Amino acid sequence: MTASGDGPADGSPLDRIKVRSTRPREAASIMLLDRSQDCVRVLVGRRNKAHVFMPNLHVFPGGRRDRNDHRLSFSGDINPAVLERLKTAYKHSASESRLRAIALAAIRELHEEANIAIGSKNSGNTLLPFLPDLTNLRYMARAITPPGHPRRFDTHFFAQFTDEAGVDPGDIRDSRELEDLRWIDVHDVSAVQLPDITGIILADLRASLQSDASLPFGRPVPFYYTRHGRFVRDLL
Repeated sequence: MTASGDGPADGSPLDRIKVRSTRPREAASIMLLDRSQDCVRVLVGRRNKAHVFMPNLHVFPGGRRDRNDHRLSFSGDINPAVLERLKTAYKHSASESRLRAIALAAIRELHEEANIAIGSKNSGNTLLPFLPDLTNLRYMARAITPPGHPRRFDTHFFAQFTDEAGVDPGDIRDSRELEDLRWIDVHDVSAVQLPDITGIILADLRASLQSDASLPFGRPVPFYYTRHGRFVRDLL
C-alpha cells in the first residue's frame, strides 16, 4: 500500500486533525509470484526511511491510482471474473473504465518501482514504454488503511505469475520508491519486516495457493477495513 510523493510528517495539532479526517485514496498493489523453484516466491521491496507512510518496511510494489491511468492503452484486457469482483467491491457503482484503471495502476507501479514490464514492449503509449497486459491478473484482496494514519489508501491487491507474463525474475531493479528489492518465500518471510496488513494478505495468499495453486480468477476476495474501531474481514 504505497504512494508517491510522501514527505516529512508535521506533528502540529492542526496536522493531527487533518490526519484523522483523511479520506482513503484509491491504490493498487501487485504480488508478483515466481513459481520456477521448489517454493513460490513473491517480490517485495523496502520503503525509503523518508516516507511518511510505512517507512523502512518491505511491501509489494504499488501506489495510488493516477488520474491518467484510465487513458493508458493496453494489449490484453482484464479477465471478466476479475472485473466482476471489482464491480462487487464498489457495489456496481464504478464504471468499467475506472475499475480497469485500478488494474492498470498496479502494472504501471510495478514498472516504476521494479523495472518490470508486463505487456508488449512495442508501445504507442505516451505515459508508458509498453502496452500493459491485464489478462492474467488475479484480484486477491482489498484493504482500507484505518483512520488516524498520515496517509490512507483503499488498496486493491492483485497477483501475477512471472511465467505467465514472460518476466525474468532477475530483471528487477531498485528505485527511489522501493529499495532492497528481493524475492521471498511466501512461507518464510522472517528475513524482512512487513506491515501487519501485508502479512495478513500473504497468509490469505498461502491459503489460496494451498487450495488451488493456479489461483482461479473468480475466487472470493477478502476485504479488510475498520468499523467503529474494530478490524473487519469481509468477502467480496
